[in-house]
Amino acid sequence: MEEEILWTDKKRPLFGLPLSFTRYTLYRDRLYVIVKILSVKEEEIRLYRIIDITLHKSLFARIFGVGSIVCNSADATTPILEIKNVKNPEKVRTLLSELVEQSRDEKNITTGEFIRTGMVPPMA
Repeated sequence: MEEEILWTDKKRPLFGLPLSFTRYTLYRDRLYVIVKILSVKEEEIRLYRIIDITLHKSLFARIFGVGSIVCNSADATTPILEIKNVKNPEKVRTLLSELVEQSRDEKNITTGEFIRTGMVPPMA
């Protein structure tokens, strides 16, 4: 059975247009960043590992309706994950934040557990 995709978008580096090889896909419990040029690189982060979410919107990005979301996580290979230049970043941040909380609740994990184990990454 295939899992439902809750949100997907491409990086929009020029005038808010999806002219990129980077695709973001959000499921109920994880986020994928897939970059396909000549080779393929897939980055996966489990949502319960995300500690902090920040939204960045420059003037240029606001003009074209895009923004970037920075996720600080307790993931060893991806302590900082940036979802760059996506449409409706406020809605994406809200959805991501809600899913992070749901994922933590399901696994009975608190941010304090990351702090006690020393897994908190440096903030961007």
